[in-house]
Amino acid sequence: MITDISQLDPNGTYTYADYLKWQFDESVELIKGKIYRMSPAPKRKHQDASVNLEFALLKYFEDKPCKVYDAPFDVRLPVRNERKPDQLHTVVQPDICVICDTSKLDDDGCLGAPDWVIEITSPRTVKNDFNEKFNLYEESGVREYWVVQPKEKAVNVYVLEDGKYALVDVYESGEVPSRIFPDLFIPLDRIFE
Repeated sequence: MITDISQLDPNGTYTYADYLKWQFDESVELIKGKIYRMSPAPKRKHQDASVNLEFALLKYFEDKPCKVYDAPFDVRLPVRNERKPDQLHTVVQPDICVICDTSKLDDDGCLGAPDWVIEITSPRTVKNDFNEKFNLYEESGVREYWVVQPKEKAVNVYVLEDGKYALVDVYESGEVPSRIFPDLFIPLDRIFE
């Protein structure tokens, strides 16, 4: 049994089956079998943005079939049809995700790409959010990806077009529109209040 992250080889390749056996307190994600340490408890501005966004989304999706989840919530992203725990090499915990195909939901979280993922940057995760996770979500077919930057009070909105993310805009004022839910607009000042 693995009870401390130091027992793992940082250069090793791991599966979701391995991840399920780990009994340590530190939160990690697996991206293509590699371990990524998650930030310690988020700072207040991160939490404020997360709560404000989640409140707006819960209100919007209240009478709709889509489900909204926040971290910690395991999203397992299979490659091809590899769906068994010993075949899965990627499990992430997006800050917020929206899943409209409820057949992807099970007791362990989500198996497959959410429709929409929102990551809120922190100093420790900003590079990962704009690089590894950006590429991962693009490759997995996440239709819309927001990177929320509390320090800059900005939101980068990406939409999947022909299998690649296109930057819609970097919002620094006004309302931030969703592209896959065209009647959803979230005031930027509400996100960062």
